[in-house]
Amino acid sequence: MSDPDDLIRAVEATLFASERALSPEEISRHLGGAMVRNALAELQRHYTGRGVELVERGGRWHFQTAGDLAHLLRREKEEVRRLSRAATEALAIIAYHEPVSRAEIEAIRGVQTAKGTLDVLMEAGWVRVAGRREVPGRPTIYATTPDFLAHFGLSSRRDLPGIDELRAAGLLDPVEDAYALLTGGEDGDRGPESEKEDESS
Repeated sequence: MSDPDDLIRAVEATLFASERALSPEEISRHLGGAMVRNALAELQRHYTGRGVELVERGGRWHFQTAGDLAHLLRREKEEVRRLSRAATEALAIIAYHEPVSRAEIEAIRGVQTAKGTLDVLMEAGWVRVAGRREVPGRPTIYATTPDFLAHFGLSSRRDLPGIDELRAAGLLDPVEDAYALLTGGEDGDRGPESEKEDESS
């Protein structure tokens, strides 16, 4: 496309029509190999401060509702599946320590992790198989996905909150300090209830 405006419009239309976030390479392939990074930057400037914004998460681009307007579009509905505590802990461990094996997840949690727990995270599109550890037995290792970053509004894993930020936000369990254990920030007693968590996973 010789006209820059035509390219910007084509990139805009491609992103609007896509059901998922796209990398510049994917957009370029869709548009016959066009160089799209300048068009993405121009679109991002154009949509800054508008009702929808063009954002980049984990190397992929998508449109999203402006943060201060999200409450207008939020629908009151029950989620089809809520993450269990075991799945939430496993997801946090993977995010902070990836790539990580199931055995390593269990070592950090201090309890066994049911196979179904990791299946739920992969079905949600937040965790992927990242290969195998080059040790005896070659265990499968897991990592987060671009969809995980997009869902939680992170540009990269460097944006994950630290333990001090979690505590300041009131997200740490005052008794068990569970998230401190997950992030490796502190040692702590998990308490007797943790041993029973995966029985229903």
